[in-house]
Amino acid sequence: MVSRTDITTFHDPPPPPGESPWVGGYVPAVGVDVVEPDPAWPLAYDAVAALVREALGLRVLLLQHVGSTSVPDLPAKPILDVDLVVADPEDEPRWLPPLEAAGFVLRVREPWWHGHRCLRLEDPAVNLHVFGPESPEPWKHRVFRDWLRADADDRELYARAKRGAAAASNAAGEHTMAYNARKEAVVRDVYGRAFAAAGLTDGG
Repeated sequence: MVSRTDITTFHDPPPPPGESPWVGGYVPAVGVDVVEPDPAWPLAYDAVAALVREALGLRVLLLQHVGSTSVPDLPAKPILDVDLVVADPEDEPRWLPPLEAAGFVLRVREPWWHGHRCLRLEDPAVNLHVFGPESPEPWKHRVFRDWLRADADDRELYARAKRGAAAASNAAGEHTMAYNARKEAVVRDVYGRAFAAAGLTDGG
């Protein structure tokens, strides 16, 4: 069972020595494109959700639209982030082949981080994050999303951080991982208020 402490603690373990999260020689592309919010993103998620459910059926334990494209009025990279919870991410033969047949490509495998896998779909552009039932990450993502949907001030704060991080990363010729690091302090700050509002920490 996922605990309150699990949800409110940030777990960022590095890859074990000699291990890489990237699959098949994939590396993140240089350049970060943060665009104005698109009202079509929720509709695109609905189509992706239908595709995943058709592929996996009852093996889908949880499916949710997360990340900036799930928050109205928030600028974002034009790539949908979707969380999928399956019974066991390590048991890839049970869930990966049907998703590959539906057009998803495995790009990231991080068994040391809550069993995380990330698959990419190109049209529409999607990062499908796969976790198991014991992972706190889908809970984190949902709390963050719901807080940003509700709080205009933090939504604007995060928008400024995203634009600034993208501009700095693009000027330095960096990829998405560096962009994420540039906005991490603001993300953690917003998470603090989101956790409190959800009653997960004192003050909520």
